[in-house]
Amino acid sequence: MMANPTKPVREGEELNAESLKAFLHEKNLIKDIQSELAISQFSNGYSNLTYLLQCEGLEYVLRRPPFAAPKRGHDMGREYKVLSNLNRSFDKAPKTYVFCEDVQVLGAPFYIMEKVQGHILTAKAAIKNEVSPQAFKTISDTWLNAFVAFHSIDYQKVGLEDLGRPKGYVARQVSNWGKQYMAAATDDVPAAQKVMKWMDENQPESYDHTLIHNDFKYDNVVFSDDSWLTISAILDWEMCTLGDPLMDLGTSLGYWTTADDADFMKQGLPSPTVMPGNPSRSEIVHQYALKSGRSVDNIVFYYAYGLFKIAVIAQQIYFRYKHGHTQDPKFANLNKAAALCCNNAWQAIQKNKIDNLY
Repeated sequence: MMANPTKPVREGEELNAESLKAFLHEKNLIKDIQSELAISQFSNGYSNLTYLLQCEGLEYVLRRPPFAAPKRGHDMGREYKVLSNLNRSFDKAPKTYVFCEDVQVLGAPFYIMEKVQGHILTAKAAIKNEVSPQAFKTISDTWLNAFVAFHSIDYQKVGLEDLGRPKGYVARQVSNWGKQYMAAATDDVPAAQKVMKWMDENQPESYDHTLIHNDFKYDNVVFSDDSWLTISAILDWEMCTLGDPLMDLGTSLGYWTTADDADFMKQGLPSPTVMPGNPSRSEIVHQYALKSGRSVDNIVFYYAYGLFKIAVIAQQIYFRYKHGHTQDPKFANLNKAAALCCNNAWQAIQKNKIDNLY
């Protein structure tokens, strides 16, 4: 079974167990404040910290911002609201239990949600379990169906019309991600400047308005079992907002490395999508267009945007690592990953395509 692995809590990212137990007891999530509470940490992911809580035979998941992180992009209350509203009508949104904005409890706002059982398909898990090409054909189809279904949700009906401002979304994103990159830059990456300028001059002016997840990839969904026919939960909702669904698709394509990509991309963005049986990025786009009914004529813009956004996220995390705000060694080379993404985006722009770039 490919579950999301946990490890002992990293140094500097510990939770106050006694304070947490008191909170859990107060909210009726545990019966006895004296019960033993086991806390471990999910190792997957690069942003918000996620912990597994085990107490009285029950399992909960706790999400909180990284230590010493800016509030922007780590709004726990917002993430909690998204899940709480979606869960009522969208069965792939995990159930939430409680949100805590009292920083006296754990030093930062946090929320607690259900632990979803199933398979999470990381690159390591896919290799270890020798997932077959035929299985990947099913996996990619199930994954894409869930993506299209999510984009079809009426955000007004689920009470999330105030989650964002979809009008002007693309222009704001192009501008804001550029500013964020410049604020976190540590290395000279000429391609980054070229991509920012090109996106500013070639952005679409009209587009659909939907809920968008902003981090929809294999290792952020939980498959119910190894038939791969059902997704029981979508994870990591911290960047969910209202905007252009093709921006969401572009981010997913940015993570969708394939066997035909240059080695530096496959190493910099390790993904199960490089394994046989997975469709190319162009095939994903074609199927998305068929299933959603949306035009994908401007897909190079969206792919370049997706890669650039991934570059900025990686660069921001590296910036925190370089300045000693996080100790996790997996962050040590994220500046290189950021540069690779920018270079690949510029290559896609120059060749006006999203596959076979080298």
